[in-house]
Amino acid sequence: MAKTEGKLIANNKKAYHDYFILDTYEAGISLHGTEVKSLRMGKCSIKESFIRIENGEVFIYGMHISPYEKGNIFNKDPLRVKKLLLHKSEINKLLGKTKEKGMAIVPLKVYFKGSLVKVEIGLARGKKLYDKRDDIAKKDQKREAQREFKIRNLG
Repeated sequence: MAKTEGKLIANNKKAYHDYFILDTYEAGISLHGTEVKSLRMGKCSIKESFIRIENGEVFIYGMHISPYEKGNIFNKDPLRVKKLLLHKSEINKLLGKTKEKGMAIVPLKVYFKGSLVKVEIGLARGKKLYDKRDDIAKKDQKREAQREFKIRNLG
């Protein structure tokens, strides 16, 4: 299980809405210098990104890192495919799980752990429409209960 301990750069709230997260892993990410500088400024989006395993390696697609303003010719394509760094046993475990129907690997968070950029990825199963409605109803119920509790204690 991965734990985020550093400065949070990007969070994927949409993944928690669209998927049941079954397991999480912490992965390193292979970046260039100007991309790291851009991440230090907090310019990253993982809303529409996804992860694939190809030839025993893990890649993240659609992760947008804005070009660094002072990077000129050293800037890379903001949407380029980036390699994730995981142990071989973790890759094999993920590969076996994603062969099952309805399973996917999604990025959940991008953060700094010390001076390293880490990505928290989750093994996920897609939610049906009724599951999403159920989650929204539970959130509303919880919010209403909190409001009632607050009113009762103040008045």
